[in-house]
Amino acid sequence: MAGSSRKVIYAALTANALIALTKFAAALITGSSAMFSEGIHSVVDTGNQILLLYGLHRSDRPADARFPFGYGKEVYFWSFIVAILIFAVGAGISLYEGVHRLLNPAPLENVTVNYIVLALAILFEGAGWFLAMREFSRAKGKWGYIEAVRRAKDPSTFVVLFEDSAAILGLAVAFVAILLGQLTGIHYFDGAASIVIGFILGGTATWLAFETKGLLIGESANQRVIDGIRALVATFPEVVRVNEVLTMHMGPNFILANISVEFQDATTVPAMEGAVARIDKAIKQAFPRVKRVFIEAETMGSASPAGVPADNP
Repeated sequence: MAGSSRKVIYAALTANALIALTKFAAALITGSSAMFSEGIHSVVDTGNQILLLYGLHRSDRPADARFPFGYGKEVYFWSFIVAILIFAVGAGISLYEGVHRLLNPAPLENVTVNYIVLALAILFEGAGWFLAMREFSRAKGKWGYIEAVRRAKDPSTFVVLFEDSAAILGLAVAFVAILLGQLTGIHYFDGAASIVIGFILGGTATWLAFETKGLLIGESANQRVIDGIRALVATFPEVVRVNEVLTMHMGPNFILANISVEFQDATTVPAMEGAVARIDKAIKQAFPRVKRVFIEAETMGSASPAGVPADNP
């Protein structure tokens, strides 16, 4: 999964860097505010892909004494930074440029250059979007697209898709605005398009921030994994009842599981130690993303119906 994500990010990085250069060149030649906003958009996207690659690289570092559960959450942190950059830089500059152009409208020059650049940008962005969508569709399985985003634990699988979707929508807005300005002679369409592009980027950033926030704080594994762990542990003969199954994603491929288990009263310490070892092995075999398992042994009456220790308030 990580290798496929990197390929998608590298493809988007290359495309956005080339597109940014052509957009800025077109903006200088034609004086288009919408094209300038699109250039800023592509620069932000290029920087975002660099940050995602950096986050993936940092998350691969092995655990150490300071971070005993590894650095997997680095990718969550940098994905959140990407959302902030899209909002603060991309949306902010686009809105400012749009308002400035509305207050100071000016005719566009060499409009044909804009059309050529927009057509090339749509072609390149479309290719990147296709690759991102193909990877996301493969990763989402049977879930719907919105549900897959909500359940996804690897933000790199949908961040690039979000960015490319916003980019294509922004290009369409810029194209329509330039065409309307050319046909009607009304110079306000260009500035209005820049403002619309700013709102598109702001909405994209807000959704990205919302989806990555839970992962950064400490989101649990998907319910299918939790229910599977509970059912698996309950099959062991030494186990009377499984109370709590607490999980947390320490990274896209690292789940920490803390399980409260009630053992048979007659279970000896050696037998309990053997059962714990077998439970640990069985969970990791059934759910490869579960890397660390902690089992809390309890006896009859030591836990409340919710699984909270009885001596807790």
